[in-house]
Formats: sequence, structure tokens, C-alpha cells
Amino acid sequence: MSAVSKALYKPLSLGTSVVGGIVAGAVFNQVWKRVSTNSDTPDPKDLQRSIGEVLLAAALQGVVFAVVRAAVDRAGARGYKAVTHTEPT
Repeated sequence: MSAVSKALYKPLSLGTSVVGGIVAGAVFNQVWKRVSTNSDTPDPKDLQRSIGEVLLAAALQGVVFAVVRAAVDRAGARGYKAVTHTEPT
């Protein structure tokens, strides 16, 4: 990847990462509303919530974030390649 190509890809990658984080948060909130009887996500410091619920929420959030991040990064890389005809490696 040339220096110009890297310079173009960096802002694109940063922007898609921010958008991906926002999307992942929204997806997680929707999934949690369907999984839990309590619609708000548990805070790990909230001792009124069970440890199982807190750990389930954390695990689910991690999975959702990783999947959304991979999908967004992949789409960004494919879009970049379609425009520049070079791979963003």
C-alpha cells in the first residue's frame, strides 16, 4: 500500500470504526431487551443484579461488538478496494 493510499484509508477506517461502535451499541441494546426481563443493561457494580446476569450481558456485548466490528471493517475494506483497486493491508 502506498503512502497516499494509507493516508486515504486511515480516516475511512477511523470513521467506520466509530460508526461500527455506535451500531454495535444499538444492536446490543435491542438484543438485551429481547433476552432479559429487565430492559436496561446491568452495571457490573450494581449489586442488586445477579452475577450471572452481569456476566451474560458482558459476554453478549462482547460478541455483538466483535461481530459488528468485523462486518463494518470488512465492508470498509471492500468499499475501499472497489474505489482504489488496491487492498487496504
